[in-house]
Amino acid sequence: MNQDRQWNLLRKATVMFQSIPHRGAVFIGGLMGLLLWGVSKERVDKAEARCVRALGIGPTLARDIVRKSYVNHGRCVAEFIRLPIMKEKLSSMVSIHGEHHLRNAFLRGKGVILLSGHIGNWEIGAAALAMKGYPMNAIGADQRDSRVTDMITSIRGACSVKGIGKGFNLKAALSCLRSGEILCILLDQDAKSNGLVLPFLGLPASTPYGPVKIASKLGAAVVPVFSIRRGGGDKFDLHFLPPLEMPSSIASEIDVERSTSICNDVISSWIRKHPDQWMWLYPRWSSTLGDR
Repeated sequence: MNQDRQWNLLRKATVMFQSIPHRGAVFIGGLMGLLLWGVSKERVDKAEARCVRALGIGPTLARDIVRKSYVNHGRCVAEFIRLPIMKEKLSSMVSIHGEHHLRNAFLRGKGVILLSGHIGNWEIGAAALAMKGYPMNAIGADQRDSRVTDMITSIRGACSVKGIGKGFNLKAALSCLRSGEILCILLDQDAKSNGLVLPFLGLPASTPYGPVKIASKLGAAVVPVFSIRRGGGDKFDLHFLPPLEMPSSIASEIDVERSTSICNDVISSWIRKHPDQWMWLYPRWSSTLGDR
């Protein structure tokens, strides 16, 4: 399908999701995810293979987990599209646990890196915090179609979540943290030749180490956070964990590697708790295990 056709379908889906009641939109989003699961045999087979290998489970259970993951992703798309019209209701949709970990880190004034992964609905969590008044910044990769990139940036901006540039823009990341703001980073992405090869769900994965180096350089706190869907519905629990210990500004390569590995371990532990809410369709181990 060419980009223009994909864009037109996305525009129509946006109008539909923003025109119907919220629960109906989330339900339809889930059905669309289920449909995609049903017609994407090659991608689904690869996702199931990742699940089997990473979790050490059988193919039947992996198939169920991946199916639910596709449904969750479809719901996330619908919810994200609806963020501009439901932002005032986020406080009733998201229950926050352990906010004192974020608040105490934020009050230090040295900036906070919120560490998470593609689990639950990460966009809902960031938007909910922005609507509570926290200065939120998000790093996001450019999409193949610049119109989609602009749309994502616009939706985030409508909820006061600022985008800080293409990919991992080091200058912009440093700037927002030096201003004492919050930077959201999803670490469960293949860094290819630019990362450290460390265990992720027990398998070697190229992992971005930039967040650890930045935190060490600036003294910013690294606070893990996970926005988990509650019971397959449209409510969420936003869990903050205590800040992770980071190396000093004169950290050695071993220190950076150790702290980055800890980041991987924290994300992995939450994926194991909620495997059907992680994005198994993403080739996390592409550069290390040839996982395409």
